[in-house]
Amino acid sequence: MTDPLCPHFDTGFDAPPPLTVCEECVKTGDHWFHLRQCLNCGQTLCCDQSPNTHMTRHWKAVGHPMMRSGQPGEDWRWCYPDELFFIPDGSGGWEVAE
Repeated sequence: MTDPLCPHFDTGFDAPPPLTVCEECVKTGDHWFHLRQCLNCGQTLCCDQSPNTHMTRHWKAVGHPMMRSGQPGEDWRWCYPDELFFIPDGSGGWEVAE
């Protein structure tokens, strides 16, 4: 990749595998629908279809722009400020989904 996909895509952080729980919902005993992982700090939180929308709240509170799906079998990323959805390009890189 010669040109960046967006200014936020390369976070410089090597995120570990996502957890199997929303770290904030567990603290409050709440439930989640799908999981997302912050690619800037590695925290695993719930999606916007979950009652608490912890990942979006994390972005708004902390400003970490990049996240990925934490769901098994899903491989995509989202940039909050640029509202870009990224998918694998088939050659080991990423492309913007249209």
